[in-house]
Amino acid sequence: MTSKDSKTLSQERFSRFAGGYVTSEVHAKGEELDRLVAIAAPRPDCIALDVATGGGHTALKFAPLVDHMIAVDISFNMLVAARDHIHGQAAKNIHFGQADAEDLPFDDESFDLVTCRIAPHHFPSCARFVKECSRVLKPRGLLLVQDHVLPDDASTGRYVDGFEKLRDPSHNHAFSDSQWVGMFEDAGLAVEHKEHIIKRHQFLRWAELQGCSTETIESLIRMVQEAPDRAVQWMQPRDFPNPQASFINHHIILSGRKKSPSQGSNP
Repeated sequence: MTSKDSKTLSQERFSRFAGGYVTSEVHAKGEELDRLVAIAAPRPDCIALDVATGGGHTALKFAPLVDHMIAVDISFNMLVAARDHIHGQAAKNIHFGQADAEDLPFDDESFDLVTCRIAPHHFPSCARFVKECSRVLKPRGLLLVQDHVLPDDASTGRYVDGFEKLRDPSHNHAFSDSQWVGMFEDAGLAVEHKEHIIKRHQFLRWAELQGCSTETIESLIRMVQEAPDRAVQWMQPRDFPNPQASFINHHIILSGRKKSPSQGSNP
C-alpha cells in the first residue's frame, strides 16, 4: 500500500466513524489530558497547533490556556464533527483546517507548541511528521506527542501491531520507546519528558468503534488466544472470549523542545 493509499484509507475510515471518536471516552476523558497540560505548561501568549485533532479533545483542553489554537486533520468529516463538538462548548479561540500531518501548510517557526494525541500510528511516515512539527515550531518551541508504543522486542512488537491493524486497517505502524526518541533527536528536538501509561479497553467496544465485522472480531479473539507469551504479558487479556473481555495497550507521552540555532546538533 502506498503512502497515498494509506492516507486515503485514513480519510475514508475516520470520515465514516467521526461521531464515535468525538464521543469516545478513551479520547474525550482520558486522565492523561491533564497530564499533557502539566507537561506542556503552556503560556497565555502561546500560539498552538493540534495535529490530527480527531474529535478535537486535545485542542479543547489546551485552548483556554493559550492565546490561539489551530486544529487540523486530514479528514474533512472529522473536522466538521470536532468543530460542532467544540463550538457547542463555547471555545472561541480555536480555528480549524484540513491538513496532512506530513506536509503542514504553515510557515517555518510559526508555533510555540504543537500537540498530537493518539494519531501518529496512522501516518505513513511518522519521522516526516516529527520533522514537519519541528519545522513549524519556533526555536525553543515544544512538540508533545501521545501515541501507542510497542515493546522493544521486535517479534512481540509485530504481533501487537498486527492485532491493532487487523481491527483498524488505517493503523499504519506504531513504534518502540527507542524509535520515538530517535525520531525526535533526528528532527532536532531535545527530549525533555518521557513516560508510559497503560489503558485497559473493553474489547467489544474497542472493536465496534472501527465497525469491525463479526469475522474480524472472531479473528481478533483468535489472535489473543494464540498470542505468544510475551504478547500476552504485554496485552494482559482478561475474560476472552466472553462479552466482558478486555486487554491493555501501552502509550508513550513524549515531549521535545526545538533546539535554538546556538545549540547546533548537540542536545
